[in-house]
Amino acid sequence: MFRRVLIALLLAASLLTAVACKNKKATNPLAHINSKQPDKVLFDRSMEAMKQRKYDVARMTLQTLINTYPDSEFVARAKLTVGESWYQEGTTAALAQAETEFRDFITFFPNMPEAAEAQLKIADIHYRQMEKPDRDYAHARRAEDEYRQLLMQYPDSKLADTARQRLLEVQEVLAEREFRIARFYYLRQSLLASVARAKTLTDTYPLYSKSDEALFMLGQCYEQQAERTRQVNAPDALKQKLIKGYLDNAAQAYDKIVTRYPAMPRYQDARSRLSAIDRPVPTPTPEAVALNKKELNSRTATTRYGRFLTNMSKRPDLSAAVRVGDPSLVDPKPTDAPNLVREINSVVKSEMDAKGGTGKVSVETVNGEGGKIPENQPVPRSPEAAMSPSDIPAQAPPQLNESALDSGDASSSSTPNATTSSSTSTSSTKDDSKNSSSSRKAKKKRHLKIPIPF
Repeated sequence: MFRRVLIALLLAASLLTAVACKNKKATNPLAHINSKQPDKVLFDRSMEAMKQRKYDVARMTLQTLINTYPDSEFVARAKLTVGESWYQEGTTAALAQAETEFRDFITFFPNMPEAAEAQLKIADIHYRQMEKPDRDYAHARRAEDEYRQLLMQYPDSKLADTARQRLLEVQEVLAEREFRIARFYYLRQSLLASVARAKTLTDTYPLYSKSDEALFMLGQCYEQQAERTRQVNAPDALKQKLIKGYLDNAAQAYDKIVTRYPAMPRYQDARSRLSAIDRPVPTPTPEAVALNKKELNSRTATTRYGRFLTNMSKRPDLSAAVRVGDPSLVDPKPTDAPNLVREINSVVKSEMDAKGGTGKVSVETVNGEGGKIPENQPVPRSPEAAMSPSDIPAQAPPQLNESALDSGDASSSSTPNATTSSSTSTSSTKDDSKNSSSSRKAKKKRHLKIPIPF
């Protein structure tokens, strides 16, 4: 019995030894893969470290691969994985380092398919750090630039659709920021700043979820400015020209709501305003109605709980972003307030020159009779500064110190009179100063307030 057990143990040990000897040649104890290439071994070890979130070990292994085997076929993937390790680490400093690594990859390997992936990662770095519309918008602006660069440089990449959708979300945040600023100025009746912001918004981001509201606010700004122009003391021809320009621009804003956004809430309000300012009301095409409805259906509604979570989060709410259509890749020329002021000044100046001369200053040489230079004319003075003979008193009023020089009874009798005359002169001086100041205020020229341009 004992001999049988011993024989069975020996047979089992020999079988295990044979199996171990058979698999020993195929197993690589260094990389745990069936390969004998050293660069492949290093790359696989780095991938294993990445799966275990040992990012520092993965970077050291990849750097060893890049420095030891510069001609290896794994160098490009190794450099891209170095940036990926920083990206997955996720801290602010790590993301900055990841952007540097991805840019280096694009510089060294611009023609590889992975260059589009590196560009997408650069844009995603700023997309991850994007904040709400009322916060710092630097990362949102950088993300917009990077996604646009990807779509323009790699339009045929398989990552283009992802970049296009995220660009629409980024532009929704930027448009919301511009809308809030325009509304801030509008509520405080700073119409010049509101027009500049609203017009730039509607020209740059036509797929914004509140485009109809922005256009309606723009039309209201123009209408209010036309009403202000009617109250300005200016020539009638100039006023009528400015009013017509404001109403024409208001009609353009309302017309765009009716023809481009017929399925949005401000459609009926825009039609009413067009009728109120005596402008024709257009009819939207069926294609425009179908397109606008498709855009509205692509947006997702936010629940009350979702809004609560968004308020508690640092990230912006992207549910209102459209899911169809192409984002704008090139910004049109922005509208700013200084250009509007220059335009209105040029209109006013041209009207004034047409009515009362050129408005230019010329120099004229004056020669006296017989070639002699005439005597200098008196210095011109303002009407307030001119003095008439009646303004000069015939005799100065007596002073207190003069009464002390008189003798005896004259001194005692003149003291109260001097005091009375001094107080009278003081009060009269105060009254004169008040009258002169009031007259200067009354004669102060009122500057013509010029409305904003159209």
